[in-house]
Amino acid sequence: MRLTHSHRRSSRSRPWRRYGAAAAAVAATAGARAVDADSAWYRTLRKPSWQPPPWAFGAVWTPPYATIAYTAGHSLGRAGDARQRRRLAGSLAVNLGLNAGWNWLFFARRSLTAGLAGTLLLNLSNADLLHRTARVDRTAARALLPYAAWCCFATALNASITRLNR
Repeated sequence: MRLTHSHRRSSRSRPWRRYGAAAAAVAATAGARAVDADSAWYRTLRKPSWQPPPWAFGAVWTPPYATIAYTAGHSLGRAGDARQRRRLAGSLAVNLGLNAGWNWLFFARRSLTAGLAGTLLLNLSNADLLHRTARVDRTAARALLPYAAWCCFATALNASITRLNR
């Protein structure tokens, strides 16, 4: 019992560790991007008229990644016990893995269908992450909503590109 109390005090007194670990995980995900929107393959794909310009993707992804890092560090510090913290961290790890994985499925493998499957799985993971985060801190969960919405937009875009390029 004393070890748990000591661990809880330690994790609350050193938030920079939580935020640092979360920021490192998010940076690794963002850095794992295999996106090559200038590739000949991507340029030849038919795209819907509502696709944003290529520069918009980097600009749009930056704030959600920062929000994920902040929300993860904040929520992990507010988790009630080690089990809840582990589950939240696991949900975050799966989410970031799926996020990075989409880039490899779509751009590196050049598979529109695999990319679409990846975004659908990412959306399910977003729902799980939102649920687990809301159990710890509803405000933190609300901060993740723009990320989840952007992922839904990316799914619609991926689906449209897949349909246009059968």
